[in-house]
Amino acid sequence: MTVDRARPASRFTLWVITPVYLDVEAFLILRQRLLEVVSQQLPLRGARLRFVVVDDSGGLDPEIDNVRSLADVSVVEPPFNLGHQRAIVYGIRSAAAEMADRDLVVTLDADGQDQPEDLPRLLAGLLSEPADAHRVVLARRTRRRETPTYKGLYLLFKLSFRILTGLAVRTGNYAAYHGWLARHILLHPYFDLCYSSTLVSLNLPITFIACERGSRYAGESRMNFQKLFMHGLRMLMPFTDRIAIRALVAFTLTFSVGIALSLTVVAVRLFSHTVIPGWATSTLLLILILSFTALGNFVILFAVFSQSRGISLANLEHRPHEQPRSASATAD
Repeated sequence: MTVDRARPASRFTLWVITPVYLDVEAFLILRQRLLEVVSQQLPLRGARLRFVVVDDSGGLDPEIDNVRSLADVSVVEPPFNLGHQRAIVYGIRSAAAEMADRDLVVTLDADGQDQPEDLPRLLAGLLSEPADAHRVVLARRTRRRETPTYKGLYLLFKLSFRILTGLAVRTGNYAAYHGWLARHILLHPYFDLCYSSTLVSLNLPITFIACERGSRYAGESRMNFQKLFMHGLRMLMPFTDRIAIRALVAFTLTFSVGIALSLTVVAVRLFSHTVIPGWATSTLLLILILSFTALGNFVILFAVFSQSRGISLANLEHRPHEQPRSASATAD
């Protein structure tokens, strides 16, 4: 990538960041469709389209050479497979130094399930409010073309996610925002855990655009149950603080109720002639066990909460801070 200091101020670059894992054929179709969409949209015709492809095979895909030869494509190659979430972050951070504040950044999957035809709607709000550098636009899924088994597991995950975090899972990797946000907010360490859910967890101003999930262009999905399970766990990680707080409240209530019931049973036995059945003693013992288990979990979760808050902001003051960029000093 080279820096073009002489580029007119009216132009901006539309950066498309996508991970490709042994899926070059699908990416080439995606690229062609994106070029067609951008050429047909008046607000985007003045933009320069740049693709950043993250070769998530770690250099093992021989077909990636078919992508390197394209003038509008830059290939970044991590040393090993990162998974699509971390690969997106790797690609953004690799290209961030070349981005201007007013540039637009789009992240999406290369297989076609994030449809290029939805791109104008995602970018409309950013183009109309170019000064809103913190705005994030996310595709909200309205329908998924998946097997019944996958849909059932996904429904179970959404229910678990809602219970643990209080939020609903409705988005994926299809997102758009300004270059300023990519150069600054993407430094947050939570992005090392999960890209898509971190965008939601940082309390940024978010606009949701309803988008139907498309069909794969070519090849077969390499996502299996184990990878899906790990992806679900990673989506929860940026919400450690929220989960810890909700769990602390639940364990506090459990401990308080347990102690109150225990004291009630003891008071009945000591200060009244009411006969306490045998099962009440067993129940009391169970209540005490649950109460002290809740107390132990409270202590553990409080420690996790404290550590996560400290780690998430560690060395923030020592990270490099860039001077604001003018539109004429942007990168191609």
